[in-house]
Amino acid sequence: MRPYEAGEAQPFLDILKKIATTFNVTTDWLIFEDGEREPQLELKLKFEAVKQMTADEQKSIKKILVAMILKHQAKHLIG
Repeated sequence: MRPYEAGEAQPFLDILKKIATTFNVTTDWLIFEDGEREPQLELKLKFEAVKQMTADEQKSIKKILVAMILKHQAKHLIG
């Protein structure tokens, strides 16, 4: 049994890509548990509302989201 099959090591990125390609799945499917990367229900509902908006409104919301995410990441990097 290979070390990563026994849980003793993590496979390298190229191996993950090959596994995903062979089984026609995403690398996310291989790595994460079901629902682990999905937004909470409250956010899903808000995203559904955004889908109803114009392209310009969606573009504005995306810019705001990116700005808030960057602000959050910077806050945690600086400490």
